[in-house]
This record gives sequence, structure tokens and C-alpha cells, in this order.
Amino acid sequence: MTFTTLRYDVQDGIATVTLDRPEKNNAISMEMRADFRALADELYTNESVRVAIITGGGKAFSVGADVSTFETDWNTPVFRANTRLLTNFFNELEALEKPVIAAINGTCVGGGLELAMACDLRVAARSARFGLPENNLGLIPGVGGCSRLVKLVGFGRAKELVLTGEIITAEDAFRHGLVNRVVDDGALAAEARALAERLRGKAPQALGIAKRVLQNCVSADLQTGRTIESFGQSILIKTKDHREGVTAFREKRRPKFEGR
Repeated sequence: MTFTTLRYDVQDGIATVTLDRPEKNNAISMEMRADFRALADELYTNESVRVAIITGGGKAFSVGADVSTFETDWNTPVFRANTRLLTNFFNELEALEKPVIAAINGTCVGGGLELAMACDLRVAARSARFGLPENNLGLIPGVGGCSRLVKLVGFGRAKELVLTGEIITAEDAFRHGLVNRVVDDGALAAEARALAERLRGKAPQALGIAKRVLQNCVSADLQTGRTIESFGQSILIKTKDHREGVTAFREKRRPKFEGR
């Protein structure tokens, strides 16, 4: 599949998506938003894809929205409609029943950080930098940035990052819980690939339901969360992959999961 602003490659069940506007530090243009919409359809419908990696081409992951987006004399309802394209894509990444890894190289701010936060796992190069500097333009992180940041780093830290617009290091992002791993720059692609290969070997339905259960548990009370877990488990207990996992355990071998 081809895109205007993305490079897309699938090998051995792992899709690698590279934001491909290096001359603009992968600023998110209207064309990229349209590509994101098509990418969501591809990731949802391509059964050969087990795991996806999203990274940036060139020196940056993404500097966020293309500033030209904000130089339009927007009608408020029209602006909300256009913003919904990006919001929906981030929501679809979260709802996708396949793991999505952000391999974060260089600058990851604004909408770029909002994209990374919509992924399931975040691996950062040591030189990466993170922030939500929208208030420098008189705005807020408006496509899931505030809501996702609070869940990841907590209320107090989220307030600090949004109100100050501070740019933080990869090590600080790791300490705050914003990223899962920090690796040397030269090891980023290999680390993301190794993580993807590990996830590719897991039972696809179990991963997908785990995502859905965890996302719902974030906002559910304990009793509701446990009910959701029980329903998820009642689905997985009937899968062929569950039976394969038990058989492989008994036979002391690696399971061969097929997503059935």
C-alpha cells in the first residue's frame, strides 16, 4: 500500500510506518491526516499484520501539527471537523486489537507526542525530546494530549508539562512514565523490532482483548473492571490459541499461535 506522506512496509507480520516529511521534521499536514485515515483501514483489515511500529524519518519523530494549519481563518465547526480526522486516528490506534509501538527518534512534541501517547508502548532514543508546547501558540494539546497525558504521568505532572510547555529529555520522560524504554540512538530500530518480534509471537486475540480490557479499566470502577476481565477471559478460553498454549506448555515447546 502506498501513501503520500508515509512509508509503509510489512515484513514477517510486523508493519513499519515511517512518517515521511523529513524536510518539515514530520509536521502533521492535512495530507498526512488523510494518510492516517487510510493507514487505520489498512492496519485493521490486513490480517497478516500482527504488530505495528511507528517511527519518524530523518532527525525527528514529529514536531506536531504543521504551523500552516493554524494560519487558516478557521470557522470553528469546520476546525472541529478537521481535527476529528486526527482524533479519530489516535482513537483507532488505541482500539486496534494489535500492539502498536512508537519508536521515538529526535523531537517528539505537540501532535507528535499525542501520536506517541496513542500507541501502546513507547521506545525512545536517548537524544529524543518530549513536550506539549501548544500554549506558545495560545492553544492546548487538543487531540487527546491532555486526557492521555493525565493517565500516563498523573494529574500533577500533566499540569506542569501542559502549563509550562517544558521540553524534557528521554530520561525524564522515562522517570515520569511517559515512555517505557530508553536506548542509545543507534539501537532504537533494533530495540523496537525486537519488542515487536516478541509481541508477534503472542496469541493475537489475547493481546487484542488485553488492550481493550486495560483501556476500559482505566476509567472503570473496580467491580466493573473485574467484570470486563471476566468477559474477556470467557472469550479467550474458547480459542484454539488457548488450547495450543496449554498443549505447548505440556509438551515443553514454544506455542504456535494463529489468531484462532
